[in-house]
Amino acid sequence: MSKIIIVDLEVFLCVGVTDEERAKPQRLLLSVEMDFDFSSAAMSDRVGKTIDYYEVAQQMLRFGKERSWKLIEKLANDVADMILSEFRPQQVTVEVKKFTIPQARYVSVSLTKVRSGPDTIKRTMWGIP
Repeated sequence: MSKIIIVDLEVFLCVGVTDEERAKPQRLLLSVEMDFDFSSAAMSDRVGKTIDYYEVAQQMLRFGKERSWKLIEKLANDVADMILSEFRPQQVTVEVKKFTIPQARYVSVSLTKVRSGPDTIKRTMWGIP
């Protein structure tokens, strides 16, 4: 299976358990791995035959406007759902990195969701089917 990967897209979103933490956007890094058979695009050299990663990135940058989340787990879930419904990869993995613990480089969560049919999403969380 082919993959399209966006690594460490910098976004500023309101995420945090406390109201104070959610009061202003904070820097997060989003990574997305999309399984998609782009062999047709490779043969034809046409962007219409693949997932336009620029459009995915733009959608991710706009995604959090006027929204907030308490948990990065919920954010990862919502981003994965959006990508599956709008860009239709066979599978998507979303990683969210947050920089809230000064002694750690970052804290992250990763979530994978699999499309099991044309309009059905089969959820796989934290690597457990």
